Amino acid sequence: MKRTAMLIYGVISYFAFFGSILYAIGFVGNIWVPKAIDSAPTATFTVALLTNLGLLALFAVPHSVMARPAFKRALTKIIPEATERSTYVLISSLLLMVLFAFWEPMGGVIWHTDQPLVKAICYTLFGLGWAIVFASSFLINHFDLFGLRQVWLEFRGRPYTHLDFATPGLYRFVRHPLYVGFLLSSWFTPTMTVAHLVYAVMITAYILIGVRFEERDLKDALPEYERYQEQVPMLIPRLTTGTPKASVSQA
Repeated sequence: MKRTAMLIYGVISYFAFFGSILYAIGFVGNIWVPKAIDSAPTATFTVALLTNLGLLALFAVPHSVMARPAFKRALTKIIPEATERSTYVLISSLLLMVLFAFWEPMGGVIWHTDQPLVKAICYTLFGLGWAIVFASSFLINHFDLFGLRQVWLEFRGRPYTHLDFATPGLYRFVRHPLYVGFLLSSWFTPTMTVAHLVYAVMITAYILIGVRFEERDLKDALPEYERYQEQVPMLIPRLTTGTPKASVSQA
């Protein structure tokens, strides 16, 4: 019964992630969803700015803290180790949902274009960004990254085994293609509003700061990572790159 409950918990957490990431696509792209990043403003500029900064911090700080090994060790003294990743995924997804629900559109246009070719390029790169996010997760084992593999192995009564270090596909060109995808999807839009700019700047700052902590943890956990770090750029691919024989689970 306990193993079944953990499996159900893991599945619920995974679908919470999947729902939140699908909503995120519509939210950032101003498509499909009832409330998007640039819906009609309902608060003063100052209130909206402070609210949005608070919401972004509410997501970023716990999301980063929960990814640190010390926090994971403390958490697994309270919950089964097999559910640690699912718990991380579930809390992150709930925090994203809070951000979407309480986000305050702000109005004001930084740039806008009606030029068809430029709009097409923006939408293409926006879509490419999300495609890279999903593709990157599958390259490094999507189901381990989002906790399903852990609870499935526990359900089957099999021990968890860590993934081998490898650099498939996009990981040969940049160390964090998943983050590259988020950056592309955040910045490429034919209409950049003040709210969208605040979102993009904060996401970029979070990635640039958070990746430093993540890479420190990866070097501590994986002896091969330091060599990989020397060979492959972090976010911007070089015109030529080595092909290290070594995937790394993103935090």
